[in-house]
Amino acid sequence: MFSEDTPPLALHPGNPRYFLLRNQPAILLTSGEHYGALLNADFDFETYFETLAADGFNLTRTFSGVYCEPNGAFKITRNTLAPTEGNLVAPFARSDSPGYANGGNRFDLTRWNADYFERLHAIMESASRHGIVVEFVFFCPFYNDAMWNLSPLNPNNHVDPLPQPENPNDLWTLDRGGLYLEIQERLIRKVCAELNRYDNLYFEVCNEPYQRHLPQDWHDRMAETIREAEAGLPNQHLISWNVANHGDGEDAIVHDPNPAYSIFNFHYSNPPDEVANNWHLGKPIGDNETGFDGQKNRPYRTEAWEFILAGGALFNHLDYSFAAGGHEDGTFEYPDKQPGGGNATLRKQFAALKRLVESCPIPKLHPVPDLVKSGVPKDARVQVLGDDTAHWLLYLTDTGIEKNVSLELDLPAGNYELQWIDPATAEPVKTETREHDGKAPLSLPSPALPEDLALKIEKRAG
Repeated sequence: MFSEDTPPLALHPGNPRYFLLRNQPAILLTSGEHYGALLNADFDFETYFETLAADGFNLTRTFSGVYCEPNGAFKITRNTLAPTEGNLVAPFARSDSPGYANGGNRFDLTRWNADYFERLHAIMESASRHGIVVEFVFFCPFYNDAMWNLSPLNPNNHVDPLPQPENPNDLWTLDRGGLYLEIQERLIRKVCAELNRYDNLYFEVCNEPYQRHLPQDWHDRMAETIREAEAGLPNQHLISWNVANHGDGEDAIVHDPNPAYSIFNFHYSNPPDEVANNWHLGKPIGDNETGFDGQKNRPYRTEAWEFILAGGALFNHLDYSFAAGGHEDGTFEYPDKQPGGGNATLRKQFAALKRLVESCPIPKLHPVPDLVKSGVPKDARVQVLGDDTAHWLLYLTDTGIEKNVSLELDLPAGNYELQWIDPATAEPVKTETREHDGKAPLSLPSPALPEDLALKIEKRAG
């Protein structure tokens, strides 16, 4: 269990591409709800955290409440970011004036909502008890007018004498944000002060700023405001930059980032090019949103296993089986039109990956792309993570294996224990020992698996 007496989540001092969590090396991995646990009054976060913990996960992602979504947004049924009428929990107090677009009185941006911060503390404490790190996301661009129409920052939804911006996303700029910038910075300072005591926390400035081309100087200023807000407080928390969707292209390669950032998160990372492309940063690389690739498990399982074994430190699948109103245990049976997936079987596959990595000395792990000399089937990809001396983890995807694959591995001389794993069942399928003289690559015929396979290699002592 987490404790206020332990330092907050940090970069591992021996390998800052991974995390140090309660004095233990860690990766962060989860399959979580669509970010509405805090702002949606109908959402039972206690049951949700119990479910994540039972599945072996240690991360969730939650939005602050200045952004929410209408029912049906992105074709998501029972979207937790779309509170029902009257159930948005925002950081600002309600005024005495009726007229909020989704029920209840309009907001007063000059006063804080005590109920919001009470719920925020309850969420943090529940997550702490269940071993869950919370990624607190302050802001999000408005993808269309429907999101802007529901925001407490929209002048139609509050009683403050603020002008209607020409473009709603002007709020997230330094030159056109006007008085809204003061509100943003005030919110950051308030949340940082409220949450400083918690060790199970890191901040993300803005979800998908690139989707509406939000300027980097605004984003950097918000990150600096977080640092300034915590400068005189007992704890300083890590700050994430959500860099890009996918890992291809120059926009997905980070050069000379503001030193405020410690985590670099991407969305929809398959294949995981952004890990290698940003390895020079020497910081954790995350894939903190998936979920728009159909309802089958295989694409998301593949994304997770590839990303983590490529050297990623954080993975969060967007799991639509979590819904408010009785399905916070991940049992919602979403309709065929749902854009993504999520279910207990997929969570079992993710959990097997997390356990496998945790069985190795995490601070010593790094990609070992040259381990496999030959034998990778055409159109397949292979990822290898290892410590060069005694532990290697291998994942081979897109195999369509109908017969054994023979892999040639460049291993040093020694006695080895090999465990072949079927990621689809999350179970070992074969364990063997091999003695290797190191004079030539070790030839390893694999079990026949229909979709993908994983291999744990451990060198025996002596």
